Amino acid sequence: MMRILLDTHIFLWAINEDASLSKKARMIISGATEIYISSASIWEAAIKIKLGKLDVQINKLVESISKSGFIELPITIVHAAKIYSLPHLHRDPFDRMLVAQTMSEPLCLVTSDKMLAQYSDLVEVI
Repeated sequence: MMRILLDTHIFLWAINEDASLSKKARMIISGATEIYISSASIWEAAIKIKLGKLDVQINKLVESISKSGFIELPITIVHAAKIYSLPHLHRDPFDRMLVAQTMSEPLCLVTSDKMLAQYSDLVEVI
């Protein structure tokens, strides 16, 4: 049973069938038994939409989670507290939250961010 959490950019590539999504990533996603999307990813997307860095409707993004068969992963107090024990290797607070969620659940985080692999063997860089 493979339970995965998609990093925000992987989630966006997956729902848009973007060519940036590698064959390896597609195989991991199609082979997963459960695919989670963190509420942190929607939070991050909302900020980027507001700043003009991402062109998507937030409602469509939220709808795409259930339409794709993905599972919402809320941020819990356990996830938030896990941030404290993480070494400060990465500055992005959203990525740090995804790592904390990955380690707390546990899940396999699918990302293209090589820096995140320094946190845990649960991080799969594609």
